[in-house]
This record gives sequence, C-alpha cells and structure tokens, in this order.
Amino acid sequence: MNDQLKIALLSREYPPENYGGAGVHVEHLARELGRLVDVGVYCFGAPRTAPEVKGAFRPWNELDGPELELSALRALSVDLAMAKAVRGRSLVHSHTWYANFAGHLAKLLYGVPHVMTTHSLEPLRPWKAEQLAGGYAISSFCERTAIEAADAVIAVSAAMKADILRAYPAVDPNRVHVICNGIDPEAFQPDSATDVLERYGINPSWPYVVFVGRITRQKGIVHLLRAARHLVPYAALVLCAGEPDTPEIGEEVRSLVRELERDRGGVFWIEQMMPRPELVQILSHARVFCCPSVYEPFGIVNLEAMACGVAVVASHVGGIPEIVVPGVTGELVAFEPDGTPRAEPRDPEAFARDLAAALNRVLEDEALARRMGEAGRERVREHFSWSAIAKQTVALYERLLSRG
Repeated sequence: MNDQLKIALLSREYPPENYGGAGVHVEHLARELGRLVDVGVYCFGAPRTAPEVKGAFRPWNELDGPELELSALRALSVDLAMAKAVRGRSLVHSHTWYANFAGHLAKLLYGVPHVMTTHSLEPLRPWKAEQLAGGYAISSFCERTAIEAADAVIAVSAAMKADILRAYPAVDPNRVHVICNGIDPEAFQPDSATDVLERYGINPSWPYVVFVGRITRQKGIVHLLRAARHLVPYAALVLCAGEPDTPEIGEEVRSLVRELERDRGGVFWIEQMMPRPELVQILSHARVFCCPSVYEPFGIVNLEAMACGVAVVASHVGGIPEIVVPGVTGELVAFEPDGTPRAEPRDPEAFARDLAAALNRVLEDEALARRMGEAGRERVREHFSWSAIAKQTVALYERLLSRG
C-alpha cells in the first residue's frame, strides 16, 4: 500500500445510507482503493463506524424547512463542512453534484488536485426542476463550477464522456478520462433459494420481469408500466422501486399500477429499500431484467442483474450499449427522444410496444433467457471488476500528483 497517497473520497451516499448507483460505486471503490492507498471517506448523514469514514456531516439546522429549494442549500452547507475536514489529504475525489462543490473548495483552499466522477449531468436531467425547484439552478451551478475547474473528470462510460464535452464545451477533452463503473460478482451471484420470493408472495415458478430503480423520470418506470399492458399474459412484473422523486410521479406510477392490477394482475411492488441479499434473490429468479431509462450515463443496475445470471432488456441510451450486448446478453430497444427537456419518447406508445416485444421474446424462450444470463455473468467477470477499476483510478491519481 502507498501510505503517502492520502485520498479523500467525497460523497453524499455511503453505507448504510445508499439509495442509488453512485452510492454503490463509492462503497466498492473505497474498499478496493483501501488496498492500494490511504483512503478517507467523507459523506452526508449520520456518523458511521466504518474505519475508513473520517467524517459524516448533517446539514445546518437553520436550513430546515419544506421548501424544495432548501434541499440544495442543505447540500451546500455539508460541502462547507467537508471542505474544512479534508485538510491534510493529498487529493480529493468527489462524486455527484452534492459533493462536487466541496471538492472544488478543497482545491482552492489547500492547492490539492480535484478529481470528480460524473455519474450523471445536471443539464441532461431537467426533470430535477420538479424535485428541487429553484435548487436546480444551484445544483447546476455547483456541477458547472466544479467540472470546468477540476484537474481530472472521470466519465463512467464513453457515452458519458461525449455528453460531458457537449454539455460543457469549456472542458478540455484531455482532462476527461473513461473509467467504467464496476461490480463485485461475489456479492451479486445467482441465488437458488426462494424464501424471499415466497415472503413477498411471488411464485418462483412464474416467469417474471423485474425492475430495480428509483421512481424518477430518468429511470423510465412509467414506460415499463405502459409496456406491461402488452406482455404475455402469464408473465408477472416485480417492481423494486422505493420513494418517488416527487408526489406527481409517485401518483402517476401508483395510478398505472392500479390499472395493471385491474386489467391483468401479476404486479408485485416492493416499495421499501431491500437488503442486498434479498435483492439478489429477486434478481436471480427473474426471467428478464428491464432497464427502460430515458437517460443512463452507465447503468450499474444492469451489471447487478447480469452478475445474477439474468438476461437484460434495456433502452439504447447513454452507456447501456457498452454493457449489454444485443442478442448475447440481452436486447436493446431503440429510444428516440422527443426533443423536449424531459427527454420523453417521441412516440411513447410505440416505445412501450417495442419494449414489450423485446421482453416477450425473452419471456417466451426460457433457453434463450438462460443463455443470455450465463453470457452476461461471464461478461461481468471479465470486464467490470472493481479491483481493475481501482488500479486505473490510482494510476490517474499518481499522474496528477507527479505533475507537482
């Protein structure tokens, strides 16, 4: 281990307070980096007992309140505390806009390099204005300020690098480095047990489609619910989807689920955050996993499904085509955006039918589903291990620090 290389990882999420792919990324990256360098994690929320966590911070009490825009101000208050706490670290590495500004401030305060990983881009998520109100302007400001000044920007896919350069033309392409997301194939592997399925009332003998993700415009859950009207009648639909981003999309999803339950049945909605072993079992018994996202810089959830031996049907957007191999590990469904900031399908009904057709091809052919699942797990093991990703990341740190 290189103890002289003292890295600060800055993140909103860290176990046990993970809610999305960025949190999973930081969790596993921290573990693997810890084998190579001195890593300190600085995150939002309650104090942690994990030895690598050097600081966990709550927002200022003065910013409590129901107003949507206050959530962005609360994030900035944590960023200020983070920037103070990382004194003495030789490099800061931030994740998502929530922590990017803390990394930028640390660069200014202490003269250390700032690396930021882009898991998504605010200009490409205009629906967040529903979630943050005026705070969306603040989140956009934080991201733009940090990304244009960072010493290095890590894109989690080649598609993400292209998006960065389009959204932020002031960024030097030579400062953008592609280092993909990864997965632990030992944590996500097929589970033959059925106790979790039975607890949720899911018959293990049924072929089912599973969705895992937040209830947000980005993840496209409403398109899957519309596609479900056209699924083969014997297929079930399992939704592992928790708290909605806004009351409006929450009610829209609930209404669509009610319609499906009335018209065809076979819908299982697990609304709480599931422990990883439970999620693994739900994934393992699915005939097919669906990722209907309208925007997905990488899509780590597809790797999780593939590692569990499940075929994947996903939108042909962002970094997903760098993960899913059509006809080998699953199917990709063409997505034509409507050109509006919400990035809805140009023809929502046609997209829903195309999504359903791809899902039905796998649902109706158990042998095909099995072959795709096996090929997917092998692809994960060969190309997306965290140990390899950590080594690439450390090599980037060392190049930056060697410049003095």
